[in-house]
Amino acid sequence: MAIDLTKLTAEVTANTTVTSSVETLITNLAAQIAAIPTSTDPVTQAALDALVATLNANDTSLANAVTANTPAAVAAAAAKKTP
Repeated sequence: MAIDLTKLTAEVTANTTVTSSVETLITNLAAQIAAIPTSTDPVTQAALDALVATLNANDTSLANAVTANTPAAVAAAAAKKTP
């Protein structure tokens, strides 16, 4: 019985495209919000600063998840656990 990886390969390709798009969206949105001129209202400015911080944290989290689940990272983690 031959194994057909066509569907899995297509799904991984689609997932990679979506993940890349989400990362770009988060990065660009954070930059656009950061580029808004400073507000004279401290409450508005704090809200904008919080949005930028959240988007940057999301970007970092997404990038870390992708990195942690790549074959090289998984293999390195497994190697570290082996005494």
